[in-house]
This record gives sequence, structure tokens and C-alpha cells, in this order.
Amino acid sequence: MGAPRIAVAVVTMGNRPEEVDALLRSVAKQDVPPERIVIVGNGCPLPEFARRLSLPGEVTPVELDENLGCPGGRNAALARLREFGDVDVVVELDDDGLLVDADVLRRVRELYAADERLGIVGFRIADELGETQRRHVPRIGGSDPMRGGHVTGFLGGGHALRMAMLDEVGDWPAEFFFAHEETDLAWRAADADWHILYAPELLLQHPKTSPARHAIYYRVNARNRVWLARRRLPVALVPVHLGVWVLLTLARNRSAAGLRAWFGGFVEGVREPAGERRPMRWRTVWRLTRLGRPPVI
Repeated sequence: MGAPRIAVAVVTMGNRPEEVDALLRSVAKQDVPPERIVIVGNGCPLPEFARRLSLPGEVTPVELDENLGCPGGRNAALARLREFGDVDVVVELDDDGLLVDADVLRRVRELYAADERLGIVGFRIADELGETQRRHVPRIGGSDPMRGGHVTGFLGGGHALRMAMLDEVGDWPAEFFFAHEETDLAWRAADADWHILYAPELLLQHPKTSPARHAIYYRVNARNRVWLARRRLPVALVPVHLGVWVLLTLARNRSAAGLRAWFGGFVEGVREPAGERRPMRWRTVWRLTRLGRPPVI
């Protein structure tokens, strides 16, 4: 098998033009250029990128009529890449991120070439001072962001996905719009025996932010948590998982307004259709538990 062919996909709502330009320039500086770059305007028009920024490879803009959310926008990029049919791995990057090192795509290619069952590679996310937030470390406790290895989840801000894996397990859950879509995809990949690797040497610089900055955060976070459990967990674990997260939310959240929105979203998740139910096997539950992230947490 030859070296995997790599594409880069970026989804933007058009509100960070300078950051998108900086990100694409960092992609252009990679010592292994991508075969293709797909840029999705999520409900917004896009400026001309290729000539202005001297981007490598084939650059394809995709303008969507409406904002489909982060997973919906990524699915639009994946659909376009499938039409071309000449890419093996897609690297998806947040539009306000930055590839500091010039060897990121080369390292991604080497990782996938070395393991034919490698489905997902998660990058390390760090701010301008090199600090990684605990919530960005894909392990319970969030300790030691420099310790890599096989894990049970990954970060949406910077990661790579094997196209063959997506063809088998399906794309992003577009109906989630925002929150927990990474976990839904990771659990499907793990249940199909694809490997998920956290590679801290792959750095995406990203401003320090809080997910609660989004007005819809509390509602969709709770709704999608319920949908995730209903779709992917064995029936015996659904009440356990949701009960744990109700207790954690009560313990962590000091905002009355946030709690009201969270429980409103929880009720919405119970009442509204969750989509296709495809629960993971019990052996997958055991494997995820051995890797340090039991799916009841």
C-alpha cells in the first residue's frame, strides 16, 4: 500500500476571516502538502483563497445555503471529497486553529501508513502559551496532555479520519448540530474495531475558550447527551449513564439559568426522536473501560 493521500477540510461561518487565512497559510507551509483542501462556508459566502494565499493542491470551496452546524458542515466536505474519490485521510481543523509545526501532515501520513486499522487520530490542542485545557485531554481527569496512545475519544478542533472508516461506520451525526458529535463517531468507530489514537506531537494551536460561550450550549449539550445514550449504549447502561451526568451537572453548574436550559434540553432529548439506534457491543464497552473511559461516564 502506498502513502495515504491526505485532504484538509475547514468549516467556517464567515466570522473569522483573518483566522481562516492564518490557518490556511499554516497548511500551505506543511512539508507534505495536502492533495486537496475543501473549505465549507456554513451558511455564508466564501472569498477566493487559492491564488491569494498560494495554497497547494486542489482547493474547493463549498457554500451552504444555511448553517448546518459543525457536524453538518463537515459532512458537506466529506461528500465533496467522496465525489473526487482520490483521498484516503481527511484532516479536519477548526477555523480559528493554527498548525504551528510544518510536519503535521507528514506525521499524520506516517501514522496511517503504519496501522491499517487506524481510524481516528486526535491532535493536541494548546493555546498561544502552550497550555492544554483539561477538557481537551481525552482521558478521565485530563492529566498529562503529552501522554499519547490509544484512547476512546478525540477532539473536534483538530483530528484526522480515515475515509474507509467513515464509509463503514457513517459520517458525523448532523442532527446533533453542536456537542457530543465526536463521541457518537468515536463509539461507532470503536465498535467496528477501528483504532483511535491520541497523538500529542500533532499540535493545533487554538485560543483558550469555553464551550459555554455558545448561547445554545446548555440545551444542546443535554439534548445530545440523551440522544447519544439512546443511540449508542446497551439498554442497561442508558439510565446509568444519564443518571451519572445529571449528578455531575448538579454538582458542577452554579448557574440557575444554565441548569434550567440544561434540564430543558434533557427533556427534549427524551421526547424527541434520537435517530437510528445502533448500540455498541458489550465487548466494546469492556474495551473502552480498559482504555480508561467507561461509557457510563
